[in-house]
Amino acid sequence: MPALVPAAVRTLAIFEIFAKEKRDLTNAELAKFLGVAESSCSDLVNTLIDQGYLKRSQISRTLYPTGRLHAMSSEINKNDDKTQKLMDICNALRDYTGESALCGILHHKSKIITVLAFAAGRDPLRYTLNQGDRISLHVSSIGKAILTKLPEKQIKVELGNKNYEKLASNTLTTPDELFQQVKEFRSKGWVYVENEGSEGLASIAISGLVNGEVLAFSITGAERRIKQNQQDYLVALKKYCQEVFDES
Repeated sequence: MPALVPAAVRTLAIFEIFAKEKRDLTNAELAKFLGVAESSCSDLVNTLIDQGYLKRSQISRTLYPTGRLHAMSSEINKNDDKTQKLMDICNALRDYTGESALCGILHHKSKIITVLAFAAGRDPLRYTLNQGDRISLHVSSIGKAILTKLPEKQIKVELGNKNYEKLASNTLTTPDELFQQVKEFRSKGWVYVENEGSEGLASIAISGLVNGEVLAFSITGAERRIKQNQQDYLVALKKYCQEVFDES
């Protein structure tokens, strides 16, 4: 199994912290968020300053990212036709339903879904995420939709053998419970979950191959709205996703 590089993880975590906090931070604050010694954090910060990814205020000595990372990611996205297509589908689903729409992928044995594309719903009470965010497999309609496309042996491998954290009233926490749920979803051909990751939240999802890779799309929002429009939203998912799913 490939080894994780702690320095790389911490480097990426720094930018995630700034994205979450939305303000300048001191080295001491960053070190606290990272859970490392201030001296270790200072070395990492100075490296990022030297490479042009962070800047330090001459007066307050606080830190904040420069625009370099954003500029690089923007250039990458300009040439990413696949991601743009996924975004187009999510935007179309959001425009039709008014609910948040997202697309995600499951990384092998990670138990984590990574959001590849996201369009925020129009209702003030909406589900909110960002591209690149991660969701635990056991409470993700997208993750369960992806599992329905896998052989049973591989489903068990992906679910693992350890119990999961209970996050809401309907959260399933054991691999056996989740395996049975996925089997039921597979027989239906689509996924509907409610009150699993958060109270009052529901989601409907389908999956398919995109360039030979299993991805899934979901429509997610307030339980009352999703349940009331379940069949209409399912039809919308099938209609728009057929534009990007590989032909059977």
